[in-house]
Amino acid sequence: MKVAVTILAFCVTSLLALGLVMLYSSSMVMVDKRTNSEIGAHMLQMQLIWCALGFIACVTLASLDYQILKKFALPVFAGSLFLAALVFVPHLGINLNGAHRWIRLPGATFQPSEMVKIALIIMLAWYGDYSQRKMNTIKRGIIVPGMIIAFALGLIFIEPDRGTTILLAAVSGTMLMIAGVRWLHVIPPVLLAAAALVYSLMHDSMRSGRITAWLHPEAHAGGAALQAEQAKIAIGSGGLTGLGLGDGMQKHGFLPEIQSDFIFANIGEELGLVATLLVVLAFLVITICGLFIALRARDQFGCLLAVGVTSLISYQAIINIGVVTSLLPNKGLALPFISAGGSSLLAMLMGVGILFSIARQAVPAKISASDFVANDNPFAAKAA
Repeated sequence: MKVAVTILAFCVTSLLALGLVMLYSSSMVMVDKRTNSEIGAHMLQMQLIWCALGFIACVTLASLDYQILKKFALPVFAGSLFLAALVFVPHLGINLNGAHRWIRLPGATFQPSEMVKIALIIMLAWYGDYSQRKMNTIKRGIIVPGMIIAFALGLIFIEPDRGTTILLAAVSGTMLMIAGVRWLHVIPPVLLAAAALVYSLMHDSMRSGRITAWLHPEAHAGGAALQAEQAKIAIGSGGLTGLGLGDGMQKHGFLPEIQSDFIFANIGEELGLVATLLVVLAFLVITICGLFIALRARDQFGCLLAVGVTSLISYQAIINIGVVTSLLPNKGLALPFISAGGSSLLAMLMGVGILFSIARQAVPAKISASDFVANDNPFAAKAA
């Protein structure tokens, strides 16, 4: 377990360091239109502050017994929903391009849906542990947890934030399956949710346009497919080893949001294929370590918590990289530990802290009889 925790900490720390470097590299040429001043240093400073807050949260959660989360699962979940509802309050919530996803803080903004991610995982882990013997029934395995999930996803869906909704639906489904829900009971609600999502997309011109642009990028290269096309140019021009740190061209106004959702493209352009493959490898190793911690958790609650956090990190990384490489339509999700965005960074580091806490109290490895020799047994017969 010490090896898994050490590797997990190394991968997360490496991604954080890479994220800080690439954030400054991608934003160093950006200028505030109002003051005509560079904002790269300010963005790096804010990211460092959020990183420090995330580190404190990570260490605090790692040092606590994760069983405490079981006692506060409902208050934490209710509090996160309250925060998510604040985005619709006038003068407190921020309406940007028709979306209500942020609330104002002194000198910063905060995205409550990031806290909903962690709170929903804790709530479902508590419920899966509490109802583990009845999770194979429709009522306790589908209807009740479905209501819990609906409260969280409903608020995020109407922000609107389809990407986070899909992400949390996948994480929730994974946790429920691990908790013991039957496959046949899962299929009907999944089909119903998929139908509702398709209906919503059909009546949302902006998001349906993104899907059309994803399917036919050549016809929308200057519009909805601009980011995806420029991201492919960035990754392709980087080649094997990249153009050099700070020498990328896409950050000069060609690729919007290169410091956040599309920072993976900047890594590919400036550091090359080798760096992007190492990033993918780091997320793969984090996933393996997280699942190992889940398998060795001392109880059902810890196992479900570890599965939820691990799937959150891995699924979000898959979606982000899939979008940047045009394997998926644009979803607007940050790359964990790397993209600009304090709320996301804080939530991810909180999740890592929970993983450390579970690992700290994991079941010790079983020792087989073959690991012993006669000299280890004080009652063994002595040789003549």
